[in-house]
Amino acid sequence: MTLIMGVVNVTPDSFSDGGRHADAEAAVAHGLALHAQGADILDIGGESTRPGADRVDPRVEQDRVLPVVRALADAGVVVSIDTMNASTALAAVAAGARIVNDVSGGMADADMLPAVASTDADVVLQHWRGHSADMYARAVYDDVVTEVVHELRARVEAAALAGIAPDRVIVDPGIGFGKLGEQNWQTLRGLERFVAMGPRVLIGTSRKRFLADALVGDRGDPADATEATEARRDLATAVTSVLAAQAGVWGVRVHDVAATRDALVIAERWTGVRQADRSRSREG
Repeated sequence: MTLIMGVVNVTPDSFSDGGRHADAEAAVAHGLALHAQGADILDIGGESTRPGADRVDPRVEQDRVLPVVRALADAGVVVSIDTMNASTALAAVAAGARIVNDVSGGMADADMLPAVASTDADVVLQHWRGHSADMYARAVYDDVVTEVVHELRARVEAAALAGIAPDRVIVDPGIGFGKLGEQNWQTLRGLERFVAMGPRVLIGTSRKRFLADALVGDRGDPADATEATEARRDLATAVTSVLAAQAGVWGVRVHDVAATRDALVIAERWTGVRQADRSRSREG
């Protein structure tokens, strides 16, 4: 079955659940709950990447995430560190993280890829065209799938030049990052092309605005009803997770692990096709 990466935001300002698990004790408890619900990996982040978010000093980021990484790794959970800072990545791997999830694909910090190369951690290279403050200004494409594939290949090549073995690389097309509404749907429709690149593919649609926009528009809600509820977004996320799994992705990054796990189980029973061979991970 496609792996589930559960989101643990140790931040006061993440777009979906900022502040709910902002202290280490609450974040660890939430992470253990997600693991019990079926998360294969927990992605720990201490800096929001929501649109317009301010950057966080790496020392602040590390104060937030390192106790959580250490506690969850000590509990036997596979931990990913969601960071754009090489120093945080190295500290988190030393604390037990086994994956570095860099939404900038190693572009925000020139030291990131060499830092990861010096460890035995895997790395997620996400498609990225700039920081949250201006990423939508760069959402200009002639053919979004072709261009994102091309730009991701460049990041995979950069990782190889830094000394990261190909089997340690995971790519993420960056749904919601530097892409406007329909561009996200076009990217999802092209998932097979990302899978065909070779590296494992991670997809993160969870609770994102383009899902809410689709749901609100479909129900004909009033013009001022610009937000779908969290529950509706989670259901939409579970649907996109199933479709992504059927396209061959290695993992899906979600907030609501239980709903996604249930959806994947039912889809697998319906099709009679197990996703295990496609999603096999070095982490387990």
